[in-house]
Amino acid sequence: MLRIVAIGLAAVALLGAAPAPRDWRPLDRDNTLVIETSKGRIVVELRPDLAPQGVARIKLLAREGVYDGLLFHRVIDGFVDQTGNPNNKDGGVSSHPDLPPEFSFRLPASAARVVVSRGDAQEGFVGATPFQGVSAAEQALGTDRRLRAWGAYCSGVMGMGRQADPGSANSEIFFMRAPARRLDHDYTVVGRAVVGLDVVRAVAIGEPPSSPDRMLKVRVAADLPKAEQPRIEVMDERGPAFARRVSALRRARGAAFSVCDVEVPARTR
Repeated sequence: MLRIVAIGLAAVALLGAAPAPRDWRPLDRDNTLVIETSKGRIVVELRPDLAPQGVARIKLLAREGVYDGLLFHRVIDGFVDQTGNPNNKDGGVSSHPDLPPEFSFRLPASAARVVVSRGDAQEGFVGATPFQGVSAAEQALGTDRRLRAWGAYCSGVMGMGRQADPGSANSEIFFMRAPARRLDHDYTVVGRAVVGLDVVRAVAIGEPPSSPDRMLKVRVAADLPKAEQPRIEVMDERGPAFARRVSALRRARGAAFSVCDVEVPARTR
């Protein structure tokens, strides 16, 4: 009898336990952008929790077909691939109004995975997208303890272009070929390429390129026929495998370690 009770209590405890952290997570099809380019496929995890208006605009333009066929009209090696302007050069806009800046965001602390904590700042990930934010001490001063942060322009990050006016983002998008943290705070981060960083770096260079590459088709994954939807998982930034990856990179890089040293792996299911 005692043995049966003990087993029953163990089962109840097990059922009430929190689920074990996972090493991989599927992408949200409604916020995954699939870009077929003349150099190959780029898959972007969009982050509406960081830039809701920017992400909504990109999905709208994809669904309208505005991005299909547009050139990478300004590509600087070691910096960015720029595209998304309907006239295929700087200054082109869609038929929709310009957007306000979404250079920073506020999120519950539980929504972010911090990998660097210094006296003056924190760095980490929201999904696969890197961020920098205020220090833990400054964050604790707020009554709601929410994280105040901004996207970090590391390799593969996707941002919205604009003109001199901070509120002039419209349709232009760009991809980082390499880190350029001077863009932090000045351009809206909308997500990060989780597949196709090699494609981003293979796009023809020039201002404009002599033989430019182009986006052939841009689609939201949820809009594709089920058989054509990418079956991709990314390493969960909250899981143990990611923690081990970060620890190894931190040891290798030492004091120079930053959030841009961490690429988030993806795999096909």
